[in-house]
Amino acid sequence: MALIMQYIDDINYVFSKHGDPRTNNWLLMSSPFPTLAICLSYVYLVKVLGPRFMENRKPFELRQVLIAYNLFQVIFSTWLFYELSISGWLTGHYSLRCQPVDYSNNPRTLRMVHVCWWYYFSKFTEFMDTIFFVLRKKNQHVSTLHVIHHGCMPMSVWFGVKFTPGGHSTFFGLLNTFVHIIMYSYYLLAALGPGMQKYLWWKKYLTSLQMAQFIAIMVHAFQLLFIDCNYPRAFVWWIGMHAVMFFFLFKEFYNQSYNRAAGKKAAANRVAANGKAQSLTQNGVQNGHTKANGYSQQAADYYATATNEGLTRPDLVQRSVTTKSD
Repeated sequence: MALIMQYIDDINYVFSKHGDPRTNNWLLMSSPFPTLAICLSYVYLVKVLGPRFMENRKPFELRQVLIAYNLFQVIFSTWLFYELSISGWLTGHYSLRCQPVDYSNNPRTLRMVHVCWWYYFSKFTEFMDTIFFVLRKKNQHVSTLHVIHHGCMPMSVWFGVKFTPGGHSTFFGLLNTFVHIIMYSYYLLAALGPGMQKYLWWKKYLTSLQMAQFIAIMVHAFQLLFIDCNYPRAFVWWIGMHAVMFFFLFKEFYNQSYNRAAGKKAAANRVAANGKAQSLTQNGVQNGHTKANGYSQQAADYYATATNEGLTRPDLVQRSVTTKSD
């Protein structure tokens, strides 16, 4: 145990020595281990403890809670997007080609550093997405994609706030908060009830927007591998590879949810069409038999009527049948 504690202390010392001194004493910034512990606890909660707790319980009705939560996320994401924009990206002071980290105490720079820290905390509030799924027993939504995406992000952002708060990497946060404004607006509308379903036709395009976000982040990050920019190459790879991983995870989700679903629907429509054609054919044959049987029954009834009316002579019966047949 003493050896483990010494190892942890050595890691914390290295991070403190090489990290940004402006953020070193901020909440959860001095060491990576509290963030790592929270992320691992999240995974255990949503994959093991939560489903076990809900196994023999009815799903919770959380409509009002979901409305309040998604509204909060829309407002929080909007504020983060505004701060990232006004602190750099929409001021003309940030370059899409190369933006080194400013380690000064300039007020505008410190504003960007603070919003990076708040963006880090937004990754924790997003844990509630999964927790609500578990409490509502929507375990089919607690996919590998969902858990990896939410479980990795706080740790990833921690490194950014610790070493490079500001500069080139904040483009990731700018795009991500913009997408989250739209995404949580969708969830908010969905939480309002069935009456909003007619306004939610664009879910498919929301997933496409998320994939486009990761492509833009890849291009923006990896361009620094081909130009000279005073920005750490390690973070170029860190951000770029995260975008690659999330792009393919979301692409797989898209294929499963839409492309394969569309294929299954088309196949089901073909089967239904074939079944309808066979049914029509069978009904036609059956109706033909019914028609013939009806004609025979009419002839039998005619014989009975003729008999009841005293038309028993063979010539009358024969004439009656001939007349009916014609």
